[in-house]
Parts: sequence; C-alpha cells; structure tokens
Amino acid sequence: MLKDEDRIFTNLYGMHDRSLKGALARGHWDGTAGILAKGRDWIIDNMKASGLRGRGGAGFPTGLKWSFMPKESDGRPAYLVVNADESEPGTCKDREIMRHDPHTLIEGCLIASFAMNAHACYIYIRGEYIREREALQAAIDEAYEAGLVGKNACKSGWDFDIYLHHGAGAYICGEETALLESLEGKKGMPRMKPPFPAGAGLYGCPTTVNNVESIAVVPTILRRGADWFAGFGRPNNAGTKLFAISGHVNNPCVVEEAMSISFEELIEKHCGGIRGGWDNLLAVIPGGSSVPCVRGENMKDAVMDFDALREVGSSLGTAAVIVMDKQTDIIKAIWRLSKFYKHESCGQCTPCREGTGWMMRVMDRLVKGEAEVEEIDMLFDVTKQVEGHTICALGDAAAWPIQGLIRNFRDVIEDRIKAQKTGRVSAVAAE
Repeated sequence: MLKDEDRIFTNLYGMHDRSLKGALARGHWDGTAGILAKGRDWIIDNMKASGLRGRGGAGFPTGLKWSFMPKESDGRPAYLVVNADESEPGTCKDREIMRHDPHTLIEGCLIASFAMNAHACYIYIRGEYIREREALQAAIDEAYEAGLVGKNACKSGWDFDIYLHHGAGAYICGEETALLESLEGKKGMPRMKPPFPAGAGLYGCPTTVNNVESIAVVPTILRRGADWFAGFGRPNNAGTKLFAISGHVNNPCVVEEAMSISFEELIEKHCGGIRGGWDNLLAVIPGGSSVPCVRGENMKDAVMDFDALREVGSSLGTAAVIVMDKQTDIIKAIWRLSKFYKHESCGQCTPCREGTGWMMRVMDRLVKGEAEVEEIDMLFDVTKQVEGHTICALGDAAAWPIQGLIRNFRDVIEDRIKAQKTGRVSAVAAE
C-alpha cells in the first residue's frame, strides 16, 4: 500500500489549488535550476537508475530512451514531444494529471528537454480533451509569467519553449510516428522505422516522444532520488503508477499505487470490491483495450506489473483496468473493441486495413451465434496474420483482444453457436 507521503501526484482528484501557487505549496518547481545545474549526464544516469519504464504502454526504459538522443548537435535542433493523445479505450489517467496537476508535467518537460539538449517541447493533446487543454494552457502561461519557462528558464541559463498542440481526435495519432506526422500538419499515418525518432523525428530532427505520466514523474524522482523510486515494485518494474480502474467495481477510480501491487489488493483497497462479489468476476482487461483479457479466476492473484501480467497472457499496457462481471456479454464486449479498431485503422497497411474489417464481420456473427464452430479457428488464424505484419502496433491491438477471447472463452462462443442452431434462446446474445 502506497503511503500518502510517497505519492507523486498530490492533486490527482483536484481537491487542492491546481494553479502555480498551489503547485509551489505542494513542493513542485523546488530547486529546478539546481537539478539542471547537475548536468545532462547526471539526469540521464539517475533516470536509468530509477528503473522508470515508459508509462504509455510499451514499458521501454525511459532513461535509456533519452540516452539515444545525439550528445552533440549537428546543427539540427532537438525536440521533446509529449504524447498526451490518450485515446486507448479505458485509459483516463493522463487527463487527471493535465486537469489537476499540470505543473508536474511542465516541470518534467523542462528537465527532460534539457537532458536531451532540446530547447523546445511540443505537447500533443487529443482532440476531445477541451477542458484539459484549457487547464494545461493556463498552467503554461503561469510558468512563462513566473520565468520558470521561456528565456533563461528558472534562471538556469537554459532557454526553453513549450507548445501545446491540439489533435483532431484520431486514435492512430497516439502512435508516436503518426503523432509526429500529425504535428507536422500531415495525415496521421505511422512512419516506417528506422529511422527512429531519435535520429529523424519531428521535422527530420532528433526527437524523443514520451507519455505524459513518464514525464510528469521526472522532477519528483530527481528530487527524492533514484533509489527512492526504485524501492517500489519488483525488480525491473519499479516505481509508482497511475491505475485507471473502470467497469464492474463498486467504486471506479484513478489511483496512484506502487507497481507490483496485487490485483485483489488494488480492487479491495480502492474500488470497494467487485460488483456482486469476487465470485461474480468474469474477466479483466488489465492494460487498456488493446491487451488480451484474462479470466477472472486467473486474475485475482495476479501482480500488476509488466512482467507478471505477461505470465497470465496479457500486459500492463497503460494500466487501464477494465473489470467485467458475469452479467457481461463477453463476446459482444470484444466485438465492440474490434469495431473500434476497424474504425481507427489508418488504412496504410493491407493486413490491418482488410483484416480489421474482416475480423469485425466475423465477430458480428459470433455475437449472434450465426457462425460455424470451424470459424473460431479461422478467426484466430487471421488475427495471427494481422499481428506483427503492420508498420505500427494497431494491427496487434486489433488482434489481441480477439485472441484473448478465443483463448479464454472459447466455450462461451461454441455454446452460443450451438444454442442458435438448436433454437435455445437463453444462451443467445442480448440485443
């Protein structure tokens, strides 16, 4: 259980003043110039030592990612781009940072940009986040007025500009290279890698793209020390983490907890348990809609971190925990996700463009039980032909929920097909 004094986001619920005055009172912007004075290498070494892994889903070590940026400029500027697109269904953690604790993000942007020799940072915020954009822009304006960013930021001798860019609401722009394309004013379509953004990113210049939470925790880690942060969670899964728990729990919430907390403790302590009790738990999607679901009985003792969830056939992703009880039509729930991925595919890669529509149409029939049992294996085969054969991970994101459904709930799909054939209405989907 995370103690209150160890929380990084001290205003997650907006109970306190979110302005600069409130942020200063809670200890933000404290000695920022002193952190910068310790130099680039010190910051990157400490980020590596802290064990922070990216909070946007992939879990790539943050300090290592920063170290890929060129040490010396070849004449091109460098950029930090913050991915505030947060379009993964079920995920709503970054919006709480931007609404209620925006100065953690702005200070993190300054420190991270300095560490990567970038004088400019772009925050790309998703199109639907109107109020979040207003809160964040107000905080940026305050930081400029107070001299914390801009020319000679925090009196450190470092010039730093920060820009907030509003997207147009496309899920694909959450993929880092599609985000860069959109930021440049082009269609949001993923780029081939290599070149990776650290070599040629925004406007062909060295760029690092990081998630909001990954950047917002940086100042506190550097103030309190890498060892403090590394002290939470299991080895290689360090730190505190925002969990966004939705669905059939008594009290859905976004909460900051230590990594490697057990699923049962997370739900009992913060969500008041499962609706209808633990015996009523059907399935859990532990990391946002693109990771496979896990059967309830396999999830109760699961540990919430990157490595442990891989062992139960899923992933921590963005830590958006979607809980489904036994009143859920699980086939229909996964069909809804396949519809979403079909709608959001950019159409650049054939397996994804054709495959997402094909998978959704088979799912349409599975929901009604109007398919043949053989089609279950055929659908699984198609997900394997999409997965790993596309430029970006949207193909994987469309395939994994369906793979999770077939692996864990094949009996439910078969029952529905048989019920439809024999005319038993009870097992057929609700309209």
